[in-house]
Amino acid sequence: MKCANYLMEQFLQERIKVNGKAGNLGGGVVSIERSKSKITVNSEVPFSKRYLKYLTKKYLKKNNLRDWLRVVANTKESYELRYFQINQDEEEEEDED
Repeated sequence: MKCANYLMEQFLQERIKVNGKAGNLGGGVVSIERSKSKITVNSEVPFSKRYLKYLTKKYLKKNNLRDWLRVVANTKESYELRYFQINQDEEEEEDED
């Protein structure tokens, strides 16, 4: 997932559930790594991409970023955060008046 920071990595570590328990990551079953602008979640057990999207949206809402960013699937195995295109909508409204 692109658009990584330390707080989001920490949020995911605390919230990802493995075997119904949050916060322990299954003793190495799920690993989270952060590089410059990406967070990588590797799992040895089945892990839903949809669940990762749910947690990302929850993080954005908690930090009042949900109005500015959206979660978009850029490939079959990853997500990225993009800004909403607000400027184009405002220009279209001005043209109609």
